Amino acid sequence: MTLQHTPNRSDIILTGDRATGPLHLGHYVGSLKQRVELQHANQQTILVADMQGLTDNAHQPSKVASNILNVVADYLAVGIDPDKTTICLQSQLPALAELTMFYSNLVTMSRLERNPTVKSEIQSKGFERSIPVGFMTYPISQAADISAFHATLVPVGDDQLPMIEQTNEIVRKLNGLAGEAILTECRPLLSNAPRLPSTDGKNKMSKTMGNTINLGASEREISAAVKSMYTDPYHLRVEDPGRVEGNVVFTYLDAFHPDKGYVDELKAHYQRGGLGDGKTKKILEECLQELLQPIRARRADYLNDKAQLVDILRKGSQISREKTETVLHSVKAVFGLNIL
Repeated sequence: MTLQHTPNRSDIILTGDRATGPLHLGHYVGSLKQRVELQHANQQTILVADMQGLTDNAHQPSKVASNILNVVADYLAVGIDPDKTTICLQSQLPALAELTMFYSNLVTMSRLERNPTVKSEIQSKGFERSIPVGFMTYPISQAADISAFHATLVPVGDDQLPMIEQTNEIVRKLNGLAGEAILTECRPLLSNAPRLPSTDGKNKMSKTMGNTINLGASEREISAAVKSMYTDPYHLRVEDPGRVEGNVVFTYLDAFHPDKGYVDELKAHYQRGGLGDGKTKKILEECLQELLQPIRARRADYLNDKAQLVDILRKGSQISREKTETVLHSVKAVFGLNIL
């Protein structure tokens, strides 16, 4: 059983996102808000995982390349401060690829195949036996990312806990070879926020499934998404009692409406009858419009100055390159390869 951990000031935090599309409300409530809070008291690095984005998108690499700056703009728009949080680009840190190669010799194929996160993703993507090798070794790449920064705390969803477990297995194997603690074991930091469902209520939010509300969504896009949200299919008349459980509108109101007491009143009214779906959707839309309007405006401003975004990535990557090269040097020494 994995216990929830709380950060302390000595923790080194590593988190990140694959650059496969703009970030959405699921990212916001599940991790971005948490990162904004963590940056004020902790050493935090955010990795824009462009290389890992290619593990299932190498046939359309532009999907990754075109979204790198989008993701950075999303970070800045929600309040992540590059003076407090180091933002770096995975492909600009060659030590990560080298560490992945070294670690791959410490992991068996059967262990990778048993990783439940990998098994689930292979099934959902329909790979069957046409699995890109890079995708199969994703857990090893993540272990390289985490250990290269000596991260002690890694914010993850509960579906990523097997990745943390496998990272620590690799760390222990390497340290066992070294006879000392060369690498640092990490702990997961789970979000207190519930997982946000997709707008259709059928799946989790996914950039590839188009069932998200992006942070840069226009007023019209927000309105259309809310109007299409899944509610109670048996709530046919306004006067009928309705179900709150599984009703996506109320899930979003719980996550984003600032007045929790008011939301509780709406739930009670809906459950006893007399409150229509149109009214609840209107309340939710007003809430989301107010939340996303300033984020959308800041995001647009940042994207209008792409040179600034590139400079932030360049500076963060330079800082991170020095850190990760130091760890790589130590790992190569364990294998006796620092001969030049």
